[in-house]
Amino acid sequence: MRRLTLSRCRQVVKFTGFHPIPFWNHVTGCPRVKSKVYLTPKITQHPGSVSNKTYYNIEFPKGHIAIKSFNAEFVDEEGNPISLKETYLHHWAVVRYYQRKGNKEPKYNSNLGLHQSDLVVARNAGVCNGGLSQFFGLGSETRKTDTHVPDPYGIEVGNPLEVPAGYEEKWMLNVHAIDTRGAVDAMGCAECRCSLYNVTEDKDGQPFKPNYVGGFFCCYDGTQCKVKNGLKSVKRNIYMKYSVEWVDWSDSIVPVKIYIFDVTDSWQHTRIHDCLLEYDVEQCATGVATNDCISARRSTTSIQSSGDVVYGVAHLHNGGIGSVLYGEDGRVICSSRAIYGEGNEAGDEAGYMVGMTTCYPKPGSIKIAKDEVLTLESSYSSQKSHIGVTGFFYILVAKS
Repeated sequence: MRRLTLSRCRQVVKFTGFHPIPFWNHVTGCPRVKSKVYLTPKITQHPGSVSNKTYYNIEFPKGHIAIKSFNAEFVDEEGNPISLKETYLHHWAVVRYYQRKGNKEPKYNSNLGLHQSDLVVARNAGVCNGGLSQFFGLGSETRKTDTHVPDPYGIEVGNPLEVPAGYEEKWMLNVHAIDTRGAVDAMGCAECRCSLYNVTEDKDGQPFKPNYVGGFFCCYDGTQCKVKNGLKSVKRNIYMKYSVEWVDWSDSIVPVKIYIFDVTDSWQHTRIHDCLLEYDVEQCATGVATNDCISARRSTTSIQSSGDVVYGVAHLHNGGIGSVLYGEDGRVICSSRAIYGEGNEAGDEAGYMVGMTTCYPKPGSIKIAKDEVLTLESSYSSQKSHIGVTGFFYILVAKS
């Protein structure tokens, strides 16, 4: 029997009211979209504390599957969502890796750059030479950013043919949480301004360069952001809750590759993509109209294969306006804009970025040619300065 495509399956399920079961149905030939919710080990925090750990061999769906979505958020011990105004989610990143069979499980660590013989990072498709090896990852914008992979596409994982002999596929999760309860400057803590953390060296004891005033290297695991005098230190346990949706792999699924671009990439038409991962935004000059206080940064890049773009989204920090990925002819491949909260509830925190808009082009309508020069532009408000911001852009590409 010929199996239906995933998009056709979705139509059949909706039309017939068929409730799918967890394997191919012999009547419709449709797969069930499975889902599961997981929790990290507890993260103990107190006002101003920073946790930035990587958990190895996290719980993750097993087998040869196609990932359809990955979402995450912080919750308390009762499972209630935690506001960004209390614990700022700087970022989270999920990385696939191969571990030599029989080796002792690695424990948590804040370093994602492991490339030793017994543990090999299985990166996404590129393009940065250092960092950005994750399959999935966002930050404060997690709750209102759509991550679903449209039908008939899927992110293929668990293919035994891709795993090196003697190794097994596993997953790690890096979580960067900053407790801002009672902070002297909550947004400054979230931006990791070094003066608020009273640090002059990175986690390895190396002194900062004179012009480094803030960013990722100032708010490493175990650091403390400045809180108000006399504040009672109340500890609490939080968890990152992450949910995965997937289907079992089949020949009806069109595989997609994950590409992550960085606006700090200094690529010069070589194989080297030197990505700085963060940069600063200077405050605009006095007297400049508010609407004109915009800082835009651009970079160019390319991928070494052709394909159809099926999804796109930017990852920015607070102050971000949006990002646009352009083709070589100036056409817009994808535009992703920031969504800011307007209330007090978790997921709608006023003044915080709570989501990014996404692109879902009609299948086959947005193509990228092999070695086509792409331009990424990321924009931030410069009404005030911003430290350690990001300008990443994720796209999913189906080979054409």
